[in-house]
Amino acid sequence: MTGEIGHFCLIVALMLALVQAILPLAGAARGVPAWMAAAQPAAQGQFLFIAMAFGALTLAFVNNDFTLQVVANHSNTQLPLEYRIAAVWGGHEGSMLLWVLMLAVWSVAVSVFSRRLPGVFVARVLGVMGLLASGFIGFLLFTSNPFARLLPGAAEGRDLNPLLQDPGMVFHPPMLYMGYVGFSVAFAFAIAALLGGRLDATWARWSRPWTTVAWMFLTLGIALGSYWAYYELGWGGWWFWDPVENASFLPWLAGTALVHSLAVTEKRGVFRSWTVMLAILAFSFSLLGTFLVRSGVLTSVHAFATDPKRGVYILGFLVAVVGGSLALFAWRAPRVGLGSGFAAASRESMLLANNVLLAVAAAAVMLGTLYPLLLDALSLGKLSVGPPYFEAVFVPLIAPAIFLMGAGPLARWRDTPLPDLARRLRWALGAAVIGAVVSLSAGSSLASAFGVLLAVWVAGATLTAVADRVRNARGPLAARIAQLPRTMPRSELGMLLAHLGIGVFVFGVTMVKTWEVEKDVRMQPGDTATLGGYSFRLDSLGEYTGPNYVGLRATFYVTQDGEPLGVMHPEKRMYNAQGMPMTEAAIDAGFTRDLYVSLGEAISDQAWAVRVQVKPFINWIWGGALLMALGGLLAATDRRYRLARQAKQREPARGAYPAGGRA
Repeated sequence: MTGEIGHFCLIVALMLALVQAILPLAGAARGVPAWMAAAQPAAQGQFLFIAMAFGALTLAFVNNDFTLQVVANHSNTQLPLEYRIAAVWGGHEGSMLLWVLMLAVWSVAVSVFSRRLPGVFVARVLGVMGLLASGFIGFLLFTSNPFARLLPGAAEGRDLNPLLQDPGMVFHPPMLYMGYVGFSVAFAFAIAALLGGRLDATWARWSRPWTTVAWMFLTLGIALGSYWAYYELGWGGWWFWDPVENASFLPWLAGTALVHSLAVTEKRGVFRSWTVMLAILAFSFSLLGTFLVRSGVLTSVHAFATDPKRGVYILGFLVAVVGGSLALFAWRAPRVGLGSGFAAASRESMLLANNVLLAVAAAAVMLGTLYPLLLDALSLGKLSVGPPYFEAVFVPLIAPAIFLMGAGPLARWRDTPLPDLARRLRWALGAAVIGAVVSLSAGSSLASAFGVLLAVWVAGATLTAVADRVRNARGPLAARIAQLPRTMPRSELGMLLAHLGIGVFVFGVTMVKTWEVEKDVRMQPGDTATLGGYSFRLDSLGEYTGPNYVGLRATFYVTQDGEPLGVMHPEKRMYNAQGMPMTEAAIDAGFTRDLYVSLGEAISDQAWAVRVQVKPFINWIWGGALLMALGGLLAATDRRYRLARQAKQREPARGAYPAGGRA
C-alpha cells in the first residue's frame, strides 16, 4: 500500500495547495481576515502531506518495491542503500517530487518566519506560492506520477544510471533544487508587492534575506555539480557550457543581480521596478531550466528522458507564470516612482552598471543555449554552439562587472568624489598591476595576465575595505582586528567574503586554463609517463568485485624529482545490471595543483590508453564558490533583519498594504 498512500498524500497536497492559492489571495483582495488566515495552516499541511509522499517513495526504493514503475526503472537489489535513497531523485518523477518538496519547505519557512510581517502581504506571498505548488503537483499527478504501478511487478530493477552512483549525487540535486525553488520566494514577494501596489524599501528588506539564502544554495549546488563532473566524467573538465549547466547558470546570474539590486532598493529606495523585474526573471530562468531538462528538447548527461506531453505541460505553465507576472508588472510598474537621484560616480551607479552587465551576460548565455534548439525545432538545420562562443561573448561582459565589484563597496552612496575613490584603491590597483606583470614575465598570455589582474584587484579592494574598517575603529590594532567579526555588520562582512570568493575563483580559472597540461599515452605495467615535472609509473592492474559491478584497478606510483609523492588508483568499472562501462579517475588533490589520472580503453590484454593531467590551482575554483556561499550565509543572518521584523510588529496593522490592493 506504500504507493497508494503516497499517491493519496499527493492528491491531498494538491487540494491544500489550491486552498493556499485561492483563499488567501481572495481574502486579501476582499479584505476577509478569516480567508487570509488559511494561508499558514494550508502551507504547513501541504508540506506535511508532500513529506509523507516523499517518505513513501523513499521507503519503496529502500524496500526494492519493483511494482512501482519508477523503482523498477531506477533501482536494483544490488544497489547499495545510500544509492537506493539517492535513486529517489535519480529519475524524472522522483526528482520532480523532490522539487515539490523543496517548494513546500520554502512555503512552510515563509509561513513560520514571516508571522511578524503584515498579514495581507504574507497572505499574498503564500497565495502566489500556493499557485506555483498547484501547478507542479498537478504536473506530478497528471503527467509524471511517481507512484504509477507496474503490474505484474518486475523481478529485478534496471539499476540507477552508473553516472549517478556517486556521493556527489546524494547532495548535489537537493542543494541545486533548494536554490532553484528558493527564487520562488523572491518571485512571490515581488508579485505580492505588485498586487499591493507599493514597492518600497520595506518590501526589499523583507525579501532580501530569502533571496540571499536561495542564491547561496544555488551557488553550492552549481559548485557541487561542477566538482562532480570534474572527478566523475573522466575528462578532467569542470565546466563545458552544456545546455543544462547553462540552465542552472542563468538563474544564478539573474539572482546575483537581484541580490545587489535589493541592497540598493532597501538602502536608497531606487531601482524598484528593476528589482521586481529581476525577481521575475530569476524564477523564470528556473522554470526555463526545468523545461529544458524535462521536455526532451535536448540530450545531456544531466537531462531526463521524457515524453512530449510533459514538455507541453511545463511550457504552458512557464508561459502562464511568466506571462501573467509580466502583465502584472506592466500594469503596476508605471505607478512606481523613480526614487531619489544619485550622481554618475556613486555606489548606486556602479551597482546599476554591474546589474546591466550581469543581465546582458545572462541574455548572451540564453541566446547561445536556446538558438540551436530553436533552429532545430523549426527544421532550419543543426548548429552547435560550444565553449568558443560563450568564452568570446561572456568574458568581455563579465570582466567589467568584476572590476566594478572591487570599486563598488568603497564608493559612497549618492555621490563619490573620484579622486578620493582613486586614492583609497591605489594599493589594490598597484598590486593588481604587479600581479599581471609577474604573470607575463612567467610566460603567460595577455588574457591570462588580465585574469590575474582582475583576481588580485578584487582581493586587494576587498582587503582595502576591511583595512578601512580597522583604521576607523578605536583601540589597539590587535584588538580592532580581533573585534572585526563582531563590530562589522554581517551583511557587509558577507558581501566582502563573497567578493573575495569571486577573486579566488577567477584566479583558479585563470591558472588552470593557462598552465594545465595533459598527455594521452599507451601504457602497460612497468611503463612510466612524465608530465609537468611528475612521473607516473604504472605498477599493476588488478580486478576486483564491487557491490554491483566488476572493476579493474590500476596502481600508479607518482614521483617528483625522484621523491615519492603517493599512489593513485584509477579504475574501469562494468556495472552488472546495465553492462555499462564507467571510468573512475584517480585524483591527488593539493592546495596548488591536482594530479589527475584516468584509464581509457584497453589496447591489448596488458596495454591501456591512459590520460595524465596536471591542473594548477583548480581547487581554488570550488574554494572560491565555497567562500561565496559562506558570504551569502553571513549576509542572510544579519541582525538587522530580525530587528526590522520586531519593529514592524509594533506598527499599526497593515495600513501599508491595504486589502483592496491600492496604495
